[in-house]
Amino acid sequence: MVRVHCGAAVRWRTEEVRVFEVLRVAALLAATIAAGMMAGLFAAFSYSVMPGFARTDARTLVGGMQAINRAIVNGWFLTLFFGALILPGLAAALHLGEEQRGVLPWIVAGLVLYVVTFGVTVGVNIPLNNALEAAGDVNQIPDVDAVRERFEAKWVRWNLVRTATSLAAFACLTWALVLHGQIAAT
Repeated sequence: MVRVHCGAAVRWRTEEVRVFEVLRVAALLAATIAAGMMAGLFAAFSYSVMPGFARTDARTLVGGMQAINRAIVNGWFLTLFFGALILPGLAAALHLGEEQRGVLPWIVAGLVLYVVTFGVTVGVNIPLNNALEAAGDVNQIPDVDAVRERFEAKWVRWNLVRTATSLAAFACLTWALVLHGQIAAT
């Protein structure tokens, strides 16, 4: 027969609560960082990369974007791109408890906003990138100005949308972290 003393059970339960709290904070912090990194990436295209390409000729824009699109499909990007989608869902699930209900709407708002970001990227920007790649070697494209025309304005416009939605997702998740800290401090 095993005896469990009340003190040991209380210590075990307290430790379990601490571990759960660490997981809760870690998921929310990781979600916030991933969303912030994606917002920063999309914003950088909005205020520097695409305005820079706008000042160049069609071959430079098409060739440059083809090179960027090939380079960006890497482990760092994919981890952040999918992490910003998955981690807010995990953080939301970990904040379902009664004591964290004030944080949950902000996490869900961040998740919904990033789902929009993800949808714009997968539904608009990636197909435009793929069409640019399918145009072939920039030095062999017969009408590179037409390729630019089909790509640039639409890509820039939808990049602004995903910049705004990813920035709003980051803001919501940041506010959720603030609220979480306030609740934990009480």
